[in-house]
Amino acid sequence: MKILIIGHRGYIGPVVASHLARALPGAEVHGIDANWFAGAEAAAFPDAAFASQRQADIRDLGAADLAGFDAVVALAAVSNDPIGKEFEGATAAINSHGVLSAAAAARAAGVGHFVFASSCSMYGAGSDSLRKETDQLNPLTAYARSKVATETGLRQIAGDGMRITSLRFATACGASPMLRLDLVLNDFVATALATGRIEVLSDGSPWRPLIHVEDMARAIEWAVTRDGAPLVEVNTGSQGWTWQIGRLAEDVAAVLGGVAVEINTDAAPDNRSYRVDFSRFAALAPDHQPQKDFTQAVGELASQLRAVDLGGQAVRQSRFIRLNLLRGLVGDGRLDGDLRWR
Repeated sequence: MKILIIGHRGYIGPVVASHLARALPGAEVHGIDANWFAGAEAAAFPDAAFASQRQADIRDLGAADLAGFDAVVALAAVSNDPIGKEFEGATAAINSHGVLSAAAAARAAGVGHFVFASSCSMYGAGSDSLRKETDQLNPLTAYARSKVATETGLRQIAGDGMRITSLRFATACGASPMLRLDLVLNDFVATALATGRIEVLSDGSPWRPLIHVEDMARAIEWAVTRDGAPLVEVNTGSQGWTWQIGRLAEDVAAVLGGVAVEINTDAAPDNRSYRVDFSRFAALAPDHQPQKDFTQAVGELASQLRAVDLGGQAVRQSRFIRLNLLRGLVGDGRLDGDLRWR
């Protein structure tokens, strides 16, 4: 099996490639990436997991770039709400138009599986009820709107021999060679180690489902090999990994020990609050369910962070915050305002 990961040098890509190399003996994993985050590695990048790697922008890929692959995994994205707010045009162009263009090119090239890394953030301000795939979406940010637009477009592309899987991932977390600290669990662990305390900027009430990056890789393995319907849109995570943010901070502190938790009880509630029903994913992919233990995940992340040099900077000013890196590249004139290399 020949698999292409678009966006392989982001947070998720190296973990997915290493997992696929172990789980699918004989599979070839290839990578294409715009390479925005070169130099921001937190650990050795697993080059040996890839049969080839090259630099290219998802917005520029055509059928010739995707010919010969059995599966294409679209991870390339402007990756969170703060970046989406600052680079709204690029968010739509990459996360939606770029992915849809790549999907159309994949179908033209005869690719059998196309996997899109979607997001549960599309549910936005949810009620206390568990949000199902058939429930109304309520995207509150440019990032979430881009995911909705992509799923809408992919419905028109699925078929003609290509299965499309939109994995509506819970919020990612955990250790990775391409570490990000602009994710809630990762931020809590990093700031706890750096300062001895976790500061919750909201009132702690929002609900958020999480998924470890290794469990994301298991879901992608299922998606590139599954049979069945030409189109699947599925919430991807588990009920056991759903927290209110204040409780999550307390649980992280309990694992690490000696950490104070400060919750801003006077803060306005964060409207990005949702609980998600993962029962469809459990039914569709019973052999690829999340397996990561929370205590183990926090411990592994803490071990990685203790070995990382932040260059004397505070966690939220470090190179492991994606917005900091992109602002620097734009400020230096290396990227333009559309996040293209000059």
